Amino acid sequence: MSQETLIKLECTECKRVNYFSTKNKKTIKSRLELKKHCLHCKKHTPHKETK
Repeated sequence: MSQETLIKLECTECKRVNYFSTKNKKTIKSRLELKKHCLHCKKHTPHKETK
């Protein structure tokens, strides 16, 4: 069984799910946070991993 799973990235300002990514849960235990462009806010905002 693979440890890489699909995760959702949610904008911290408007709370909308904009991106999907994969993450290896064995190597990265904490929640992922990346700076991405939000289409709804129309600017670069931090996006956090959701359940």
